[in-house]
Amino acid sequence: MSDTHVKELVELLQLERLEDNLFRGQSRDIGTRFVFGGQVLGQALSAAQQTVDASREAHSLHAYFLRAGDIDAPIVYSVERARDGGTFSARRIVAIQHGQPILNCAISFQVPEKGLEHQSSMPEVPDPEDVEPMHRVPPEELARLPVKLQRWLGSDGPFEFRQVWPRDELHPAKRPPIQHIWLRLTSPVDDSPALHRALLAYASDFHLIGTSTLPHGISYLTPNLQMASLDHAMWFHRPFRADEWLLYSFDSPTAQGARGLARGQIFSRDGALVASTAQEGLIRLRDE
Repeated sequence: MSDTHVKELVELLQLERLEDNLFRGQSRDIGTRFVFGGQVLGQALSAAQQTVDASREAHSLHAYFLRAGDIDAPIVYSVERARDGGTFSARRIVAIQHGQPILNCAISFQVPEKGLEHQSSMPEVPDPEDVEPMHRVPPEELARLPVKLQRWLGSDGPFEFRQVWPRDELHPAKRPPIQHIWLRLTSPVDDSPALHRALLAYASDFHLIGTSTLPHGISYLTPNLQMASLDHAMWFHRPFRADEWLLYSFDSPTAQGARGLARGQIFSRDGALVASTAQEGLIRLRDE
């Protein structure tokens, strides 16, 4: 089954080309109420990559989520070729559903070149083999949740996650806004670096804004909580494979005004910092 989920995700990121700068993608219902934000990020990156010379690699992505996506409708990606310089290319992407933009995105590409090097050190955490896989919600508690959440929590996906510090999302305790999670695809995929970047863009939306809820004893399963990603930024630093273990380290420096800010660093198993992320999200507690 794991191979099937990975194959479905790879196919999801391989968009249909309608015109030189126009692409169409489908959606996969993974149990979320709306289209998963990581899917739109991965597809937007996939669309932009198809308009750039293969020698140029994406190094930064900046996106705004404008509207919730409809799982039952295709998404059209319109790419504007903003600039092609000597070593850099810039693209603007608009994801459209039902005639309205659901995401605006800017992505920059660069011809690889050598330069100065330094990086943050990877946190000292147990190896993924020494961390237990994430536990499923007990059947009796799962049965009390909405049907879509049951599908989200009760099924496997294309990525495996192992939390260094596990958390009970149904009964969350207050703790500092820091977490470390190992992740990888559940089966191998092709060697294409562009594919691996799109896959990591997809996975980068998992658990990020949730880090901002940790000090408050709430989670995305809290009944009166409204959570939504507002924007997403991502920088690709070094080569990696999404089908090998990566450590995603999160922190949240602030939450205020019904918004939380979370940051992430993604390391390969040998300690190389391969990508960084940042996201601001809506965190609104409604009256009971």
